Amino acid sequence: MKWLRALVILMLLAAVGVGGFAFWWLNRPLALNSDSVELSIELGTPPREIAQAWVQAGVQASPVLLYEWFRWSGQARKIRAGSYEIGPGTTPVALLNKMVRGDETLAVVRLIEGWTFRQFRAELAKAEALKPTTAGMSEEQIMSAVGAASGVPAEGRFQPDTYAYSKGSSDVAVLRRAYRAMQKRLDAAWQERAPDTPLRSPDDALVLASIVEKETGVGADRGKVAGVFVNRLRIGMPLQTDPTVIYGLGAGFDGNLRKRDLLADTPYNTYLRAGLPPTPIAMPGHASLLAAVRPDPTKALYFVARGDGSSEFSETLADHNRAVNQYQRKK
Repeated sequence: MKWLRALVILMLLAAVGVGGFAFWWLNRPLALNSDSVELSIELGTPPREIAQAWVQAGVQASPVLLYEWFRWSGQARKIRAGSYEIGPGTTPVALLNKMVRGDETLAVVRLIEGWTFRQFRAELAKAEALKPTTAGMSEEQIMSAVGAASGVPAEGRFQPDTYAYSKGSSDVAVLRRAYRAMQKRLDAAWQERAPDTPLRSPDDALVLASIVEKETGVGADRGKVAGVFVNRLRIGMPLQTDPTVIYGLGAGFDGNLRKRDLLADTPYNTYLRAGLPPTPIAMPGHASLLAAVRPDPTKALYFVARGDGSSEFSETLADHNRAVNQYQRKK
């Protein structure tokens, strides 16, 4: 019986020892190869591979111990995909809790009102830790990837905003969010349209909003600028707006709009063609969308830049010419 009692005591001591070691290890800060260690976990990655990946990323620990901790905790299957970053003082307990909570490390990319789709793509291409999935894709392929109907152009279809994303995410995911945000905002704006608007569809509103965005230097002028263009649409007068001409010139525009450019017959030359251009010319913000569907009441048919960002509005051509002489020709 003495040997049995001794065996039981040894087993209890071993259990206490193992338990003590486990408690000590689980609550002891992990050693790191650098000030911080980052890891992106793809959806469906097995817990064993996650443990190994942390070690490969710079956590100085046994991948076996990490995995056994994940498994023994009962939360291994609750680990969420995402991008994570840990620093000094992170224990195995804290590491697992972070992944189970989905406490990700996020980066942000800012898409600016008035940018073209080409500028959007350039910004996404240089965004921090964002996978350039669309790098080799055509515009049509990108629109298909974000869920747009066949034939929908990319220009104007993405909501300018600041987007947070998990490091290692695909740029398609950001574009999809921006596309859906614009669809939602456009639908909401269209519901608020003035009953007498000459715009025939939400797409018309988006096109006009993009022009207002590019023509407005001062936010307070948006409604009146939109009013001028709506007045012109009502009477069949050409919009005669430089930003559409510039957009139609594409990469050939050198920053100096010349008389020959105003005579270049492109689908976007609103000096030569009546009505709205075939697509938006930029990504409009919310304020420009609302201005397009509910413009300020005005009888003005003309406006000219004053040189300080604001515009001078005129009801007659004679008054407009005087404003041009005053503010543009300095006569």
